[in-house]
Amino acid sequence: MNALDTTMRRRDALAMLALLGVGTLALPARAQGAAPRLVTIGGAITEVVYLLGAEGQLVGTDTTSLFPAAAQKTPKVGYMRQLSAEGLLSLRPDVLITTNEAGPTVVLDQVRSAGVRVEMVAAEHSWAEVQAKVQAVGRAAAREAQARTLQAELDAQWAATQQQVAAAKGRKPRVLFVLSHSAHPQVSGEKTAADSMIRYAGGINCLSGFAGYRPMNAEALASAAPDVVLTSQQSIEAHGGADKFWERPELALTPAYRKRALVTLDALLLLGFGPRLPQAVGQAHKSFVAAMA
Repeated sequence: MNALDTTMRRRDALAMLALLGVGTLALPARAQGAAPRLVTIGGAITEVVYLLGAEGQLVGTDTTSLFPAAAQKTPKVGYMRQLSAEGLLSLRPDVLITTNEAGPTVVLDQVRSAGVRVEMVAAEHSWAEVQAKVQAVGRAAAREAQARTLQAELDAQWAATQQQVAAAKGRKPRVLFVLSHSAHPQVSGEKTAADSMIRYAGGINCLSGFAGYRPMNAEALASAAPDVVLTSQQSIEAHGGADKFWERPELALTPAYRKRALVTLDALLLLGFGPRLPQAVGQAHKSFVAAMA
């Protein structure tokens, strides 16, 4: 596509966005040779940008982008599931990097129509997802060689962590994941980031037969008999500390309650499936082993 075609495409897209109430934001063509301007949606993707040394190209992030600390000072475009085309386009990005968990879909379509390239990674809660995030950022930032080097380092870390988990002896712990940032805690079934994390760290998700999250129920937890409760540090803080967390009546009849077996990690580290996944799995695994001792 030549420069004239690009200009016309953006002009037509902006006219359509104006009709949709998004506004008439000018998106001038990037100067030849200039580094692509990036907006990242998803804390794990933002982490990769910093690891590749491309933070100077970062013009905006979403509210889940909290690590490293410098990411908290970047312009914010809102929560990843509640994006607006106007907010995104006001930052004049060349590329938007995200996962299929972002939305609304119509907003992403509007951003594409304005001539912004969208790199989308499938969130499947696997090591392959982490690899895809590294590759996507490498392409978007024009740092593919650096991305290959980083991926080799991360693959080595992942292999070492998996060997550590595989070498563990004894019974695998039955683990309950609790998502509790509000007064209505949810527990994790299958096909969730928490379910994958539990299995990668050498545990067994004590709840099965359903996908996604459900409200925490005392009767169901008693029959599930978790040895360990896994949750985020933010969940514990929302409860006012671990002692307050254990006061929840739903937990009272579980083996985990009797031993106060609680494992906590930062939410982004635990569920983000980013470049720190080997670290998260290693920490969770060590904590599971300690809880079963």
